[in-house]
Amino acid sequence: MPLNDCAPLVAAQAHGDFERYGVHVRLSRELGWATVRDKLAQGELDAAHAPCAFPLVLAAGHNCVPTETITGLVLNLEGNAITLSKGLADAGVRDAATLRSHIHAVRNRKVLTFGTVSAHSSHSYLLRTWLNSAGPGVDQEVRIVVVPPPQMLANLAAGHLDGFCSGEPWNSLAVADGQGWIAATSGSIAPRHPEKVLVARADFAARRPQEHIALLAALLDAGAWCSKVSNHSELALLLAERRHVGLTPEIIRRGLSGPVERGLGFPALPGGLSLFSGPGVNEPSADTAAWIAGHLVDADIRSRFSPVRLAQIFRSDCHRQALALSAQPHPAIERETCSLPA
Repeated sequence: MPLNDCAPLVAAQAHGDFERYGVHVRLSRELGWATVRDKLAQGELDAAHAPCAFPLVLAAGHNCVPTETITGLVLNLEGNAITLSKGLADAGVRDAATLRSHIHAVRNRKVLTFGTVSAHSSHSYLLRTWLNSAGPGVDQEVRIVVVPPPQMLANLAAGHLDGFCSGEPWNSLAVADGQGWIAATSGSIAPRHPEKVLVARADFAARRPQEHIALLAALLDAGAWCSKVSNHSELALLLAERRHVGLTPEIIRRGLSGPVERGLGFPALPGGLSLFSGPGVNEPSADTAAWIAGHLVDADIRSRFSPVRLAQIFRSDCHRQALALSAQPHPAIERETCSLPA
């Protein structure tokens, strides 16, 4: 998906990390998360960069054929933001409390509409948590709809949305276009929350276990490269390509290493919004699985997954194997460095 947090996949392909581990990968840009879900279910994708609750959604057969998938890698933590419309700013909204007051003031004339990228994602949880920080039940007083990330800005500008929660760079683009402003970041609402994972079909991982572990190892290496601020100019150029995200490097870099402009004269936020590597970032641990099941899926889906069942899906053992493989010496491949603008 055209988001900053697809960076490890893009970097791994551009720099030969997949090749170094003997894996042939063809990246496929998709239209929305429902398309990713359906293609995984139908076997058109072997693996995918996807919201961290997708393995549970697929196993439960929520709006798809029940499909067994696993994840041995958390691709990133955090990375999202809540963006509100210029119209709300003009009405005096500056935070969750003033938004609640505005919702009550216009309730007889309008129900505000907010976009999220998936019903079962960190975005929905973050949006509802932020709304309810102003008082219980505020999320029930608005309409929340699913919109693919690249369509958020157009719907905001057209007045179909009053705000949205999405990953970067779509929040920064709304600010740069003057259509929106960032009210909160995911790190301020749920620090270090798991965001995207590498979801693999269980049959692929079972039939080709060495290839699966090699895939994870390549992405671990790429994630470590993406985490270094010194690489972000090159990374922004890679992501800016039309086949990946397709926005300007300047907009993309805001969410990678900052400063993140919030608009409305708010101080810019130093640093980027996503964590790609580091202690506790990439392991799909039991605690990570429990947080995902406890916060991102509804009670009906949650009830189907015991701790033992979660451990069969969130595979710390695969992560450990990938770490061990990554630590072994491999033939070096010269990285092709993008030309940087003067």
